[in-house]
Amino acid sequence: MDEPLRIGLVGAGPWARSVHAPALADHPGTTLSAVWTRRPEVATAFAAEHYTRACATFDELLDEVDAVAFAVPPAVQAGYAVTAAKAGKHLILEKPVADDVATAARVADAVADAGVAALVVLTLRYALQTREWLDGLAATGGWAGGNGRWLSGALLAGQYSGSEWRHSSGALADIGPHAVDLMDAALGEVTAVRAAHRTAGDLWHVVLEHNGSATSTLSMSIRLPLRPTVIEFAVYGEHGLRTLNGKPGSPAEAFTALLDDFAAMIASGVREHPCDVHRGLRLQRILADCLRIAQ
Repeated sequence: MDEPLRIGLVGAGPWARSVHAPALADHPGTTLSAVWTRRPEVATAFAAEHYTRACATFDELLDEVDAVAFAVPPAVQAGYAVTAAKAGKHLILEKPVADDVATAARVADAVADAGVAALVVLTLRYALQTREWLDGLAATGGWAGGNGRWLSGALLAGQYSGSEWRHSSGALADIGPHAVDLMDAALGEVTAVRAAHRTAGDLWHVVLEHNGSATSTLSMSIRLPLRPTVIEFAVYGEHGLRTLNGKPGSPAEAFTALLDDFAAMIASGVREHPCDVHRGLRLQRILADCLRIAQ
């Protein structure tokens, strides 16, 4: 590309401040052209911090940019994402894509109809360590099962403890997309949710069946008094055990790698990606199955 992508940022919360805005401003292929939030005073202050301009309306932001990055709750994101796609803007979407499957499908349909690029911020998948782990698993094959644990106290203290949508939607919506996506990528496409249980304290246990007969289990919580966060994934089979422990790299590094892919997709005209909006829709369907079975 001759010029950096002009990207508008929707949202000004902790994740937007610590990850989205710095990466968009620093990446050689992008520029943080504008910001918008539903509270004008917040947008104005945020824009001043990052040497960009605040827009008075979402439509005004669309007029200024080539792409839109969202750092807002899923229920807010989905409607604006459809509008942005219909306006021909490329999208960087947070997970989950929407609050429910039907709305996520509308986002994916709008993206497909407009022919724009749309990536989902599945941070684990963009880390070099994760990519190398998955490449090794694919090259070896023969994996019979796996397990994953993502246990934290993110809602008990820290910068996300005041997040209303995380409190209402819980661990399945917040970290479920990451965990299910990684197991799906490691063991093959998830074909069924065989069991799902949620405790009164929002501790989730899920059993997944994968294409090729492999099975996996996931345990997830964001309400346990643990520090540091426990993130452990493993697969096993005829070639032994392969593990991926801890967060592979920082969120900022992962988001920068996402921007590398995003800029390359737009420059080349490619629209398919392992973490595109259609992947986000498939993950949304799996999470919906977990909720249905757990009720």
